[in-house]
Amino acid sequence: MYRLFLIAVLLVVLYYLIRRAMRKIGQSGALEKLRDSGASGSHMVQDPVCRVFVPRENAVREQIGGQTYFFCSRGCATAFEKQLSS
Repeated sequence: MYRLFLIAVLLVVLYYLIRRAMRKIGQSGALEKLRDSGASGSHMVQDPVCRVFVPRENAVREQIGGQTYFFCSRGCATAFEKQLSS
């Protein structure tokens, strides 16, 4: 009877050790993916007119009033300029 109890306890301990090791492996892989995505410069910016998020490298960049704005299209950029002038 004690042998079964001892085996059950050892299996539970082994289960938690394996689970903990798998979590550490998964977390380190996730950190590497975050570092890689940050290095590529794929930050998202929000268009101030239509509120759409666009990758920064694909956005239309405009200098308006000494400040840089990012837009999803030329149409949104001109609409924003008209909004500011009125």
